[in-house]
Amino acid sequence: GKVDGEWATTFPMDVTEDVLARGQARYNIYCSPCHDESGAGDGIIVRRGMIPPPSFHDEHIRAETVGELYSAVTNGERNMPSYASQVNTEDRWAIIAYVRALQLSQNAPLDVIPADVAAAKGWSN
Repeated sequence: GKVDGEWATTFPMDVTEDVLARGQARYNIYCSPCHDESGAGDGIIVRRGMIPPPSFHDEHIRAETVGELYSAVTNGERNMPSYASQVNTEDRWAIIAYVRALQLSQNAPLDVIPADVAAAKGWSN
């Protein structure tokens, strides 16, 4: 998660539809039991009594760099164990790309939504 001793702020690969699809598939297997499919932190394990993880949509998590998120998956954090032995490097980055897509899905500024889509939904600045 670090480049020259600093948290990575960019991905080490192009984030393509295939990367996002792979990230979603791995996320659904390894992450959604705790973080749920939307990233809100209310997965099935939490509903069975585990301490909830933070929502990926919380401002402090959205503010983390991709390197910090990658480090959490690689090394574990708080109650979350390391996934380094279960999820290979490329898939960990794909998961982080997918988490960023989840975050954008819940916090997208209006200017990134195509004008025709926004108009059809009745959204405006």
